[in-house]
Order: sequence, then C-alpha cells, then structure tokens
Amino acid sequence: MLNIGVLHEGFVLDHIEAGKSMEIYNYLNLNKFDCCVAIIKNARSNKMGKKDIIKIECSIDEIDLDVLGFIDHNITVNIIQDDKIVEKKRLSLPKEIKNVAKCHNPRCITSIEQELDHIFVLTDPRKEIYRCKFCEEKYRRKKL
Repeated sequence: MLNIGVLHEGFVLDHIEAGKSMEIYNYLNLNKFDCCVAIIKNARSNKMGKKDIIKIECSIDEIDLDVLGFIDHNITVNIIQDDKIVEKKRLSLPKEIKNVAKCHNPRCITSIEQELDHIFVLTDPRKEIYRCKFCEEKYRRKKL
C-alpha cells in the first residue's frame, strides 16, 4: 500500500479520470508553482474503479477553478486547512472561458488579431457546447 504524507494546507483534486492527472498538471501549469505537488495515478475507487488524485500544497486562489471546471467538471476540490478538509467544492461548467482554447476558424478575428483574447461562451450546458464569442464557431472539445 502506498502512503502519501498528510497535507497541512492546500487542496486535493479528487475524482480525476484514471490516467489524466498529468494532462491536468500540464493544463494548469502546475510546474510553474513553487509548491509541493503529489500525483497519485490509478488509485482504487469504489465509485470510479480507478481514479487519479492531485495534492497541491498552496493556496486555492492560485488556480483557476473555471479552467478546471472546463477541463472536467466532475472533479471534486477538497480544501485542506490544519490537516482537515474544511470545504468540498463541486465544479461546474463555466459560462465563459478565456484563453483556454483557441478558435480554429481561419476567418475568425482571433486568427487575424493575434493579441485578441480567445473567448468561448457556453451555449448548450446539457451537451457541453462552447462557441467562439466572435464568430460562433463550435469548439470541438477533446476529452482529456
């Protein structure tokens, strides 16, 4: 049995689809943080069979929960203070994301104006469809 040390202050990203933690690590740019990060891959889970977990020893304010919700809104965020879980946050699909995905429409203004932000708006929450704010091109979501 693997034993990972106790997290005194920070947060835990739980219920990550098995094998996807490194992609989330890269997507959130956790390599740029000056804090301790533990990645647990393929942990046993009654609910999911197998899952990944990421433990991060820094303030929750340092990550963008909207980006995390866009990546996978089924992830649970456990906030840890004084060795205890003080809050569990459920993620949801953000209504708008900025500079997380790029519009692939060659006629979109974002293709011409390089400094313009790439903004996508959630247009169909049930089907999890995002569209470019400028040209309404549908974002083709890749599953992590």
